[in-house]
Amino acid sequence: MNDPIVQEVRKHRMEHTQRFGGNLSAICADLRVVQVASGHTVVRLTPKRSEPNASSLRHATHRK
Repeated sequence: MNDPIVQEVRKHRMEHTQRFGGNLSAICADLRVVQVASGHTVVRLTPKRSEPNASSLRHATHRK
C-alpha cells in the first residue's frame, strides 16, 4: 500500500538525515532548535505503567 502522506514524511526524513550525514546527535540538536523556534509548548507527561492482565500474568508464571 502506498500512502502519499507516509511517502512524503519518509522523503523529508531522509533529506533531513542526509543533511546531517546520519549523525543522530546533530539531527536531534537540529530538531530541538526547530521545536523551540516553533513557539509551541512541549508537554511531557510521566509515563503510566500498564496494569498486568491475565495473559501477562500467565506468561510470567511460565518463566519461573
